[in-house]
Amino acid sequence: MQVSFTRIFADADGVSHFEEMSMQLQQGFAVPPAEPLFSAPFLAAEGTVWVGAPSTWKGDVAHPSPQKQIFVTVRGEYQVTAGDGSSRQFPPGAVLLLEDTRGSGHSTKITSSEDVIVFAIRLSSL
Repeated sequence: MQVSFTRIFADADGVSHFEEMSMQLQQGFAVPPAEPLFSAPFLAAEGTVWVGAPSTWKGDVAHPSPQKQIFVTVRGEYQVTAGDGSSRQFPPGAVLLLEDTRGSGHSTKITSSEDVIVFAIRLSSL
């Protein structure tokens, strides 16, 4: 079983880029008598926060992520454009690992008519 997600990061020149990533899950996560589930260690978290953006939000000015974090889209849809000009859509269920904390960053555009809600996992800086 495999899980996929998108990563945005800044290169040595501070230009952000996307990278499609995946991880293999291993069986064994469970408490008997439940059947084993599949899991894989990921990243150390320091907290969680809900983030909301109205459909009229203007995130079109390039900005870096304020810290390393994971966004899981819960409602609505948005488009992120990296510093290299490439774009990706993030509908409900999409996972985005934001690591472009320096440089030019990225821009964001709400593409749905409804407000966007993401569940954000703030990552440890270690």
